[in-house]
Amino acid sequence: MKRLRLVALTLLGLSLACTASKSAFANILIRIDKPSQTMTVSVNGAPVYRWRVSTGATGFSTPAGSYTPFRMEVMHYSQEWDNAGMPHAIFFTKRGHSIHGTDHAGLGTPGSHGCVRLSLSNATALYQL
Repeated sequence: MKRLRLVALTLLGLSLACTASKSAFANILIRIDKPSQTMTVSVNGAPVYRWRVSTGATGFSTPAGSYTPFRMEVMHYSQEWDNAGMPHAIFFTKRGHSIHGTDHAGLGTPGSHGCVRLSLSNATALYQL
């Protein structure tokens, strides 16, 4: 009987350890409003952030549509644009469009080469989600 209780307690402990080690995933939705140059971030259906962004300048359109991010890099350097740093890059098209941090002035107005730029601190917060 003692042996059975020990086995049961061991299995219960392993079960709890496995459950505790699984990562929790939130449902994150990012909406870019190009006319107002804003990004709204919702987590599990509740709006959490609303930030000013810069999307594509004239001749460098940010693509419209629905996308799923497929790659993230803490720091990416653009081979296409003079090795420009793209901190906390979240890529959403195979052509290289991403959401990333910037220290450029002018957030709230179109000004990128097609990416979605946001402040460095906001890019960090988004990346950590």
